[in-house]
Amino acid sequence: MIQQQLRQLLPERDVDPSAALALLSGSAAAVVVWKWLGNRQIQKKMEEARRTRDEGVKKMAKVVQQFREQVPSVQTDAILSLPLLELTRRLREGSLSPKTVLYTYLEKALEVTRQTNCLRHFIPECEEQLQEIQRQEEKGLLYGIPVSIKDHIGHKGHLSTCGLVQCLGTVVQEDSVLVKVLKRQGAIPFAMTNVPQSLFSYDCGNPTFGQTLHPFNPQKSPGGSSGGEGALIAGGGSILGIGSDIGGSIRLPSSFCGLCGLKPTAERLSLSGVSGPVSGILAVPCAVGPMARDVDSLALCMKALLCQEMFRLDPAVPPIPFNEEVYSSSAPLRVGYYDTDGYFPLPPCMRRAVQETREALQAAGHQLVPFSPPRIHYVMTELFLKTFFADGGRAWLDVFTGGIVDPSLKSQVNGCKIPRLGKKLLALILKPLFPRLADYLSALAGMRSVKEMWNHHHEIQAYRTEFIARWRELQLDVVLCPVLGPAFTTGYPGKLLTAISSTMLYNVLNFPAGVVPVSTVTEADEEELKLYRGCCGDPWDRTLKQAVAGAAGLPVAVQCVALPWRDELCLRFMKEVETLSREKRAA
Repeated sequence: MIQQQLRQLLPERDVDPSAALALLSGSAAAVVVWKWLGNRQIQKKMEEARRTRDEGVKKMAKVVQQFREQVPSVQTDAILSLPLLELTRRLREGSLSPKTVLYTYLEKALEVTRQTNCLRHFIPECEEQLQEIQRQEEKGLLYGIPVSIKDHIGHKGHLSTCGLVQCLGTVVQEDSVLVKVLKRQGAIPFAMTNVPQSLFSYDCGNPTFGQTLHPFNPQKSPGGSSGGEGALIAGGGSILGIGSDIGGSIRLPSSFCGLCGLKPTAERLSLSGVSGPVSGILAVPCAVGPMARDVDSLALCMKALLCQEMFRLDPAVPPIPFNEEVYSSSAPLRVGYYDTDGYFPLPPCMRRAVQETREALQAAGHQLVPFSPPRIHYVMTELFLKTFFADGGRAWLDVFTGGIVDPSLKSQVNGCKIPRLGKKLLALILKPLFPRLADYLSALAGMRSVKEMWNHHHEIQAYRTEFIARWRELQLDVVLCPVLGPAFTTGYPGKLLTAISSTMLYNVLNFPAGVVPVSTVTEADEEELKLYRGCCGDPWDRTLKQAVAGAAGLPVAVQCVALPWRDELCLRFMKEVETLSREKRAA
């Protein structure tokens, strides 16, 4: 049969169809072999990266053991329990040495990563930085403080992988501006933390370095994409970390793990030397920011970073130093609040957290005003998703070298692979039954022209103007609102991308926003969760209920927001919320 078809296709000359068939078969075999060799090469890269990581862990364990033998009297628990402000004071006065603090945290980080797989790599150059800070004429604000950094924040001599195979062969040639400034302020970057594949997820696993687990419950995710930071800091293996946030990637791990985390106004800190899987997405900007155990630590980190050295190294960063007067103010605030955005109702415990915090703020003398964020459904589908999938997801799909996709991302990847017409048809069919799912698929279809993209950018600007007008009409200083949580069971974040509506809103708006833990999930919360129905009766409502079940005892947080460039006011509000929640727990 095939030979007959070949005779029809071949020109009228003396060509043996059997030879042509053999040639075609050989070519097909060559393609198969070529693909196999390519996949084998990819596997070798991944194995080499894991081997390098594991060898680094062994070397660091050996170094720590040598230190313990030399100085057996170190009071590890006492050092690890010190808040950042107290630790910096003792380091500066000399009652604690940077060497003792560094090796204490290295030892704890080894323990935490064995439990959670939160580290991508130790930074052996931390020992060189330890020597360097002792030669500095002035002690910086972070003198002797060990700092962990997220995988894609560039550190000279190390990979910046974004959880992707294609980035495993490229070593960073120069420190990012953030790392340079941290070092100038006396900090010691000592570890790079794990991230989800491509960063576009709020789980934390990738095919090369594996899944990071929650430090308090191994069945749960630490959140993402700064999930390695979340697990390491919450587990006690780091006192200060630097993450990034383009949809909630600082705030969600902070919520899941019970940390304080700040997403500043995007341009407030330098992004020079911070890599990403897809470059050039500007309509919704990425921000880098600190994660720690308390709000004062975040404020100290921001104060240290917002210095002349950063403004000199990156002139694109507005030269606005930290405003201590705003952060230290005790004037009453006019606080807008809401406990649901009307698009993705959160579990009962997260709404309870907002209500209890509202009552505590009111009792403390602040003025509370109901606030309703406009058109969140529109923001999620038309503004946020269309920004990242403007091309139908093609650029994002291209980063998955060799077709290797982490299980947690498969549903998102499969959705993007549907042809544009298929997405539109499915959206049309599903619209009457599952409107949220239909609009999600329609957004994944992307845009078809430059004019449409320009109009999209204009719509984002118009929405920001509308939101600020509503804010000012109510004369608000800040806003109190929910954040997604509690911690999801591992694997569920990939099934619920649009559940991040509570955080993505403030990326679209480019407002500073932070998360503060205020409570924990109670048995009563778990019972009330059984009655959760969501708002649409679609599969996402049922999936959310499954994702957060079994979280008794895990952290519950709220989100605090301020207007652009009022990062210090956001931190001041976070500090007020933190103080009141601690007083309540101590009572």
